[in-house]
Amino acid sequence: MKSKRIYDPIHGFIELDAGEVRLLSSPAVQRLRRLRQLGLAYLAFPSAEHSRFSHALGALAIGSRAFDELRVHSPGAFDSERAFGAQRRLLRAGLLLHDIGHGPFSHACEAVLGVRHEARTEAMLAQLEMRDAIAALDVDPAAVLGLITGTADADPVLRELVSGPNLDADRMDYLLRDAYFTGVAGGTFDAAQLIGSLRILDTGGRPQLGVDGRGVVALESFVLARYMMFASVYFHHTTRAFERVLNDVLRLLWPEPRALEGIDEFLAWDDFRVLDAIRDFDDEGARALRERHTIYGLAAEFNAERDLSVFERCERALRERWGDAVWSDSQEQLIHRLPLGTGDSAPTVRVRLMGRIVDARVASDLIARLSGKAYWRKLFVRSDLVPVGQARGICAEIIAGSDQPRLF
Repeated sequence: MKSKRIYDPIHGFIELDAGEVRLLSSPAVQRLRRLRQLGLAYLAFPSAEHSRFSHALGALAIGSRAFDELRVHSPGAFDSERAFGAQRRLLRAGLLLHDIGHGPFSHACEAVLGVRHEARTEAMLAQLEMRDAIAALDVDPAAVLGLITGTADADPVLRELVSGPNLDADRMDYLLRDAYFTGVAGGTFDAAQLIGSLRILDTGGRPQLGVDGRGVVALESFVLARYMMFASVYFHHTTRAFERVLNDVLRLLWPEPRALEGIDEFLAWDDFRVLDAIRDFDDEGARALRERHTIYGLAAEFNAERDLSVFERCERALRERWGDAVWSDSQEQLIHRLPLGTGDSAPTVRVRLMGRIVDARVASDLIARLSGKAYWRKLFVRSDLVPVGQARGICAEIIAGSDQPRLF
């Protein structure tokens, strides 16, 4: 099998050697072509049709660039050229395979089936075909799994580049790619400067991926891009409303979730098969997904709030009037992907500044302001049971009385 050169609109040409082409050609990786990277976000952003396949290639490309820069700027971190080559092969395999465990529409699928994508990944990598393809790269499949799942015994620098929580190539690519296909300009960041500023730092005798002080502005652009994409795309009210509908429809489609526990049966499902399977469902939710029919109307949203008191007052007022026709949406299950953690104990980025290694929140007032506990909430009402404008008016009065103006 020959090497391959693939053109990507984000990173230009991406080079793969013969072994990586074999891995790319496996059914588990090719299935990623049929999984949208942004799930139902195309219902809000019509061009957001890109796949997890293109993202996997992009993560491999940007992660390889980052690792090559580390050899230039932190050469002492590598014992030899041979060791660097072995780590680079492992990194590229991990990035190419990091999303293979996702199911149709990702998080909605996990919520219904009750199995996290990391567990699916482990089952896939245990298959003989995958093990042989990975071994042909002179890479240990167990080490690949360790990078993807972020186990404690994995190399800390490689683990950060693959599975985060802050400077991973996964996040770097999906921000650039998602911003490109949604058209959200605020989701871009200075990738070249950030990658060129990456360093392997010594923190307590252990190597850790960090940033040189001259890259703080690039790190700030990265953090801002993450914030903007959550506010504009990942927590967009249209996407969240349809994801709620999708969860109900998937429970109709898979009334017995255990039926998909077998890895072969799980692999047979993708976004396209789900949409085809519900084509003839005589169900309100299925029709809403097929025809982009709105079931839930947005009454109010509270983004990155430090205090839930106004939200709680709005929710209470709506429920007193319309009861179960009100839906309170919380995005807490995705909060771990927000900038530099949202809790005081969350890990953050280390910065080498004026000969010292400090927390990014010390190096940047902007990052400090965006860090810390935050709440993302939305209030929806059933548009067939509740006058949406009236519900918005009730919330607007409460918000106005609290001196916290809001956009609806």
